[in-house]
Amino acid sequence: MATRIIKPISALFPVTQNDFIRGNRRLAREKALQVLAACETSGIEWPAIFPHIIMREFTFDIEEERGKPEKLLSPAEVDELEADTAIKWEKDEVEFARDLIVATNNVRDYADKLVEKYVQNWDYDRIAILDRILLRMAIAELITFSEIPPKVTVNEILEIAKLYSTDRSNTFINGVMDSVIEELTTDGKIQKSGRGLT
Repeated sequence: MATRIIKPISALFPVTQNDFIRGNRRLAREKALQVLAACETSGIEWPAIFPHIIMREFTFDIEEERGKPEKLLSPAEVDELEADTAIKWEKDEVEFARDLIVATNNVRDYADKLVEKYVQNWDYDRIAILDRILLRMAIAELITFSEIPPKVTVNEILEIAKLYSTDRSNTFINGVMDSVIEELTTDGKIQKSGRGLT
């Protein structure tokens, strides 16, 4: 007689799992990158994407918004809910992600021109989209967030590049950022203050 394997309830109903990780600045930067990349490729404004990526607020059925009864989730919808581990955010981490997105959008044109100046033998439009966004994020963080040391900003962006972009992105971004930081420092655009920064 064959042995019957009984699956745990969580395997049968994966959406009921309570697995989560705690948010931090690195994750906030990663999620900011995801929001900015989604905006870049879709043309949708960031406030519409932010709750879905940061807070995992899913809306699968427009009819639910019109007051009709909720329906059971389809297998594809359950897969989307479970595709990413839930993150428990502190309020300041969510605010950091939001502020980084806004700052990145605010410096976009300036950052693009600055980067274009230092990319040798490259047509700017041929640079990987994620690399462009990561460079914008780094420049925004250097200029806007006075409490974050430049080394921390660059190290964080390089680590995220290793996870999300091409094999050569890390070296490329590091080389560009050396020149960018030198110019920003010379122009007095990097104003850092706080413990260990002055």
